[in-house]
Amino acid sequence: MSDFDYDLFVIGGGSGGVRAARIAAETGARVAIAEEYRYGGTCVIRGCVPKKLMVYASRFSEAFEDAAGYGWSVGKPEFSWPVLRRNIHAELDRLEGIYRRNLANASVKVLDGRATVVDGNTVEMDGQRITAGHILIAVGGTPFVPNIPGREHVMVSNDIFLMEEMPASIAIVGGGYIACEFASILNGLGVKVDVIYRSEQILRGFDREVRDHVAGEMEKKGVRIVTDCDVEQIEKTDTGVRLEFESGDSAEYSAVLYATGRVPNTHDLGLDDAGVETGKGGAIRVDDWSRTTVDTIYAVGDVTDRVALTPVAIREGQAFAQTVFGNDPTQADYDLIPTAVFTQPEIGTVGISEDHAHNYGEVDIYCTTFRSMNHVIADRDERMLMKLIVARSDGKVLGCHIVGDAAGEMIQLAGIAIKMGATKADFDRTVAVHPTAAEELVTLKSPIR
Repeated sequence: MSDFDYDLFVIGGGSGGVRAARIAAETGARVAIAEEYRYGGTCVIRGCVPKKLMVYASRFSEAFEDAAGYGWSVGKPEFSWPVLRRNIHAELDRLEGIYRRNLANASVKVLDGRATVVDGNTVEMDGQRITAGHILIAVGGTPFVPNIPGREHVMVSNDIFLMEEMPASIAIVGGGYIACEFASILNGLGVKVDVIYRSEQILRGFDREVRDHVAGEMEKKGVRIVTDCDVEQIEKTDTGVRLEFESGDSAEYSAVLYATGRVPNTHDLGLDDAGVETGKGGAIRVDDWSRTTVDTIYAVGDVTDRVALTPVAIREGQAFAQTVFGNDPTQADYDLIPTAVFTQPEIGTVGISEDHAHNYGEVDIYCTTFRSMNHVIADRDERMLMKLIVARSDGKVLGCHIVGDAAGEMIQLAGIAIKMGATKADFDRTVAVHPTAAEELVTLKSPIR
């Protein structure tokens, strides 16, 4: 028995911290975890889960329209935000309860409150100091809003799920995946949506052909995308907010949402005094084992400057626990991570984009766009995109990009094949599943570039 109160103290009850706590406890370690808001973290409470439920809700508006082409007479549909909000939060309560029970069942001490770091073996919580052989920081990230006049009048992604009423119109400032997902969601729920982005095209970092395709399809659905535009200041009005742009123009909306990125949630955590180094934006510096500059303090998830995805945080938390407490040195694998973006249409992607293909030698580009079967009878003008990037030297598939219905589901399975090193010949000799959209992945015969 050590002289410490616990073998491990975890700060942050999100996906990464909870996984680390449970795995460590299963090895026999004495573990405590502290969360200042709600267990489940960003993903479960104010991110992936409630957002995906809103995605499902927002798709019904088109489904009701499409039903007529299939012989259904639906009548005029009505949407109730209070009903959806109530049902979403009931589901979040259920999920948080599962997180708490799973921790308790693993014999983890579950604490509610803000914990800060004192030194390599000490945390402070509610004025009490608690010691531990190791400390894991898993406090995630928080939305970033630039310091412009009127910033107090904006919403961030956390606020969307708590709105009392649905706005009639909204400006969404930003062009990343969070901005574009909420633009699609709110548009589908009947809100007039403008996306305001300072660069020349949304979804920076994704394949350019995918970016252009998604932008065009979003605009078909009614989202107005304004690029090369930045906000200078925001003013509160009697009916909402007025945005003043650097161009000198202005526009008024019921609300404004800033989705201009996220930063690590390390403010006032005591890291400097404890000797834990941070870098850009406050991200905790870690090595390949998630260890900070203090040997007994580790960090996983969005609080570090690695890959800000929930499944990655979970893998990092598990690798930490296996390494430190399970006598099984393990590093998280960041190669070929499949990703989905729940815009409408949705994106699935794994591997390299065509924009970065020059770093991998000569490549062949296979790509097709088409109207999927379910949109033909509904007479909906929406096109899917499927794209493979293939190394010319050995035929290995280096990247796969899908835009359209169920892209996220498809890319998970394509990701397995690509992770295993599948070649274009492997795709070609796989029999197509017909009639599906996914069969296009195995019937792309000739490169277009």
